[in-house]
Amino acid sequence: MQITAATNLRFAAIAIGAVAATSVMGQIATYPNLEPWYAGLSKPTFTPPNWVFAPAWTSLYVLMAFAFWRVLRAPETSQRRTAIILFALVLVLNAAWSWMFFGAKSPALGLINIGPQLAVIGATIVAFRSLDRVASLSLLPLAVWVAFAAVLNFSIWRLNG
Repeated sequence: MQITAATNLRFAAIAIGAVAATSVMGQIATYPNLEPWYAGLSKPTFTPPNWVFAPAWTSLYVLMAFAFWRVLRAPETSQRRTAIILFALVLVLNAAWSWMFFGAKSPALGLINIGPQLAVIGATIVAFRSLDRVASLSLLPLAVWVAFAAVLNFSIWRLNG
């Protein structure tokens, strides 16, 4: 199937818009709670400095938008539909984690989210793989980062529980 330049731009706008909206929704919950709440929590020694999170998430969001754009360009099939639904769920869980952990000031709620979030990321990687190998590989850093975040979230919950 040949994709027109206009369709390609529309898919890019959808991918970038969806991921950017997720980022903004997460930031709305996160930034107001960094000081004093998050700063006052006991954290494990492997906690990255705060300045690491913005470039890490920016890189991950760029890769996520790129992966989603590639999948949107795939032929319309039930596999594509499933992949899009899974990716949308990843975005919802991603933004929701910020509201559960930072917005509600609850590492326990963050834990309730992050396990299923990691599972959905894994399922999305598999679904993307059937459509576009590059898109699938582009989500691997997200899986690694969220796995690390799960360990960090658990450790913060344990240290502050």
